[in-house]
Amino acid sequence: MSGWADFQQEAPDLAGMVRSRFTHHKHCLLATVRRDGSPRLSGIELWFWKGEAWLGLMPGSAKGSDLDRDPRFELHSAPTDLDLEEPDARIHGIAERVSDDATIAAFAADLPHPAPPPYEMDLFRVEPTHAVLVRVEGDELVMESWRPGVPPKRQTRR
Repeated sequence: MSGWADFQQEAPDLAGMVRSRFTHHKHCLLATVRRDGSPRLSGIELWFWKGEAWLGLMPGSAKGSDLDRDPRFELHSAPTDLDLEEPDARIHGIAERVSDDATIAAFAADLPHPAPPPYEMDLFRVEPTHAVLVRVEGDELVMESWRPGVPPKRQTRR
């Protein structure tokens, strides 16, 4: 599996633009797969820490249970710009649960508003399998995408 660092190494410009969309504002949307196979859409924050992308969830959350059962997800940057002047980003991937207490404690301690011990959270490392940035340039819709081991791809539509 690849991590955010691999995306950044293989497509640094695109990874930087995608990251900026997820750090532009605090909230994004997470799609997971429910037990019955239907989608679950949840608000969440995506954190970049130690060269990787992370999801910190409240313990026992439904989205955490979804990821334990089926680690596939999609994150959407949830644009706030209704005129589409700002790009829109999506990350598809696999969420890998982290159960190492030292890693969880270090992650929690480095949050902007550190969580107090005992750092109860469900922590997942994001392993991107596909990333997309969509923006409007003039009268064209521009889509840039990346998959591990494949050069970035650019498509336009009128």
